[in-house]
Amino acid sequence: MKPLPECQLYAFVDTAYLRGRAPRIVAQQLCEGGADLIQLRAKQSPPEVVRRLAEEILPVTQRAGIALVINDHLSVALEVGAEFCHLGQEDFFGAGYTHISQLAPPSPAAGSRTEQSSARRLRVGIGLSSAAPEQAARAMAAGADYLGVGPVYPTGTKPTAKPVTLEYVRWAAANIPIPWFAIGGINLRNLDDVLAAGAQRICVVSAILNDDDLTTACRRFKDRLPSKAR
Repeated sequence: MKPLPECQLYAFVDTAYLRGRAPRIVAQQLCEGGADLIQLRAKQSPPEVVRRLAEEILPVTQRAGIALVINDHLSVALEVGAEFCHLGQEDFFGAGYTHISQLAPPSPAAGSRTEQSSARRLRVGIGLSSAAPEQAARAMAAGADYLGVGPVYPTGTKPTAKPVTLEYVRWAAANIPIPWFAIGGINLRNLDDVLAAGAQRICVVSAILNDDDLTTACRRFKDRLPSKAR
């Protein structure tokens, strides 16, 4: 599995953009196209459906050595053995959490060092969204493994969200020391502007999933990214 800091292209199996394609096939094509991370996003589906989809996709990503991210549903990520779970600010802080250590499964004997270590091993990596410097600072203090920075541009995946613009991308490049991914409305026409603002890692949803050839679409983005992320 590629270490998170080396991951640059974050792709999606988003049920809103499947267009009749099987999730397993979409995941396979994204892997072949050079995706470094793949998120399963099924906003309108109940947990049991998300779990079924994750169980279908996970063997594909594991064979390719690519980490699977479950959007929103931490319980599903833990149950199926996904490597990461991504949460929005409202899903994490709005639910009363202040640190990702609170997400670890409870240990039956809190004072036992062995059992505490076991609980930590069960924790999946956690990504948190951010749309402003104060949200990024709060997410880093909470121990997030990576941050989403956006939406940079208007996006159909979050039509009511106000774009953070390249100004926030520049701020992120100067102030966020952990891995972060620019997200939201990124396509091949504006990619150079996003990279020039300091992004080295990107999330791409519709600009890949709306293409008939997912593998080639994915590769076009991957080939435009810096040769090595810091």
